[in-house]
Amino acid sequence: MLVLIPAYQPGERLGTLVRELLTAEPDLDVLVVDDGSGPTYDDAFAATTAAGATLLRHDRNRGKGAALKTGFRHALADHPGSDVVTADSDGQHRVDDILRVASAVDAGDGALVLGARHFTGDVPLRSRVGNAIARSAFTLATGLRLRDTQTGLRGVPAQLLPALVDLPGDGFEYELNQLLSSPGAGRRIREVPIATVYLDQNASSHFRPLADSARVMSRLGRYLTASIGSFVVDLLVLQLAYLLTGALLPAVVIARALSGAANFLANRYVVFPPAERPPFRLHALRYFLLAAVLLVTGYAGLAALVAFGIPVVIAKVLVDSALYAAGYAVQRGPAFRRRPFRAPEPTGTAVSGVTRELTKA
Repeated sequence: MLVLIPAYQPGERLGTLVRELLTAEPDLDVLVVDDGSGPTYDDAFAATTAAGATLLRHDRNRGKGAALKTGFRHALADHPGSDVVTADSDGQHRVDDILRVASAVDAGDGALVLGARHFTGDVPLRSRVGNAIARSAFTLATGLRLRDTQTGLRGVPAQLLPALVDLPGDGFEYELNQLLSSPGAGRRIREVPIATVYLDQNASSHFRPLADSARVMSRLGRYLTASIGSFVVDLLVLQLAYLLTGALLPAVVIARALSGAANFLANRYVVFPPAERPPFRLHALRYFLLAAVLLVTGYAGLAALVAFGIPVVIAKVLVDSALYAAGYAVQRGPAFRRRPFRAPEPTGTAVSGVTRELTKA
């Protein structure tokens, strides 16, 4: 088991964390990635190597996601077959919680394990509000309910590492991309409870509420925009076609065909990155086969509501709202699933701007 700790301008708690981890579990391997902190922080990193950690250094600050991916590449090359637990460097993850997540990963069910906080007690307002907004937006966009979408304490099974190395994102948004990509790639997510710890009102955090929240939420925003845009197209075309033809079925088919094509193209080329796209023909076939099922279901519900005298526009809003989660499953599930990833044999850890300073004895 490898514990990976990305660090940028850390305090003395980092060395303490490494020492306590290796005291509690001497068989662990601990890897610290210095994300370009600069020479001012050499003493803090020297304390980690003195405690027994391996240290990798970026020549400049590249972001938390880049630091995590550097650690994952190191794990693939130097610790093949090992699971990885990621933890933050600011002392807000307790040793027993890190070991609890490690045990959950070691259970071997292949799920991405999240150390989920409950946000009770003395939680800084910006953290409480930020996490509540992130949870709600994530659920709205995906239909999945997670207690803690921003946790940095995660357990990654060895078989998931190659795919996570390929994910886009070098900053804080990378951890959200892990979650967004999991359903479409067939990866399961499991949460285990951990303590909610904020030291000094989270003063050591390098998360910038406005700039980093915007990056984290941008993909969720793109998905929601694509969904709302296609819904508006569907609604307008349905109303126009129904007025011109007076027949519900052809109006529904025409509207869904146009809005479905717009939604497909927007999700393929705007929302989801190239690494998550299957070949175009396979992608289109899966999408429109599954969309046909939604069309039949939606028409049946729409016809039933119109038969009860509900205006077609209101009926459309009600039916499509009820089918939103199923529509997301079309776009994030089989229709958008990549081909299974075949990991290459590890050949080394050549990463531009990364140096190895000391390896654990």
